[in-house]
Parts: sequence; structure tokens; C-alpha cells
Amino acid sequence: MRTMLLFFLIIGILLLAGCAAGPNIAKNTGNEDGNVAGFWQGLWHGIIASITFWVSLFTDDVSIYEAHNNGGWYNFGFLWGMGILITPNIRVSNFFIRHFH
Repeated sequence: MRTMLLFFLIIGILLLAGCAAGPNIAKNTGNEDGNVAGFWQGLWHGIIASITFWVSLFTDDVSIYEAHNNGGWYNFGFLWGMGILITPNIRVSNFFIRHFH
């Protein structure tokens, strides 16, 4: 029993490690125009991520995340943008659950 638990624990750790993101080799390097995305572009990309996702399904020129970014500040802005996008939906759904359930 103990060896089976250890076996599944090791398999689970390997599966999780396989899902870890690799390094961004384009970090701090400019795109074709020489621009590097920072906090404000990350914030905007996070806000429009749901729209960009659907567009990216049908075109190869659009991606959700800008690879040519400055690292932590872009990621911070992107997460804040996603939070701005998601938080109002949570509040609205909680309102309807509280008042109409």
C-alpha cells in the first residue's frame, strides 16, 4: 500500500513538473519594432484577454500574451488586468445568487 502511494506521488509530481512553464527567451528583447511590453501593456492585454483568446483561435497573427516583455512588471500588469476582467463578474453573480436564489 505504501509503495503504491509513493508511486502515485512520484507520478503526480512528474506530471506537475511537466506542466511548468519554460524560460521566456524573448524577455527584454524588442519585437520587430524594437518595443518591449511593460506594465501598462500587460494591464491592457489582461483586460482584453478573453476577446484576444477568441481572435487567436481563428488567426495566427494574434496571441494572448506578449512574449517580448520586460518580465515581472508585464506579468504583474497582466494579472491585474485579468483581475479587473474577472472581479466584476464574480460580484454580479454573487449579487444574483444572494437576491434571486
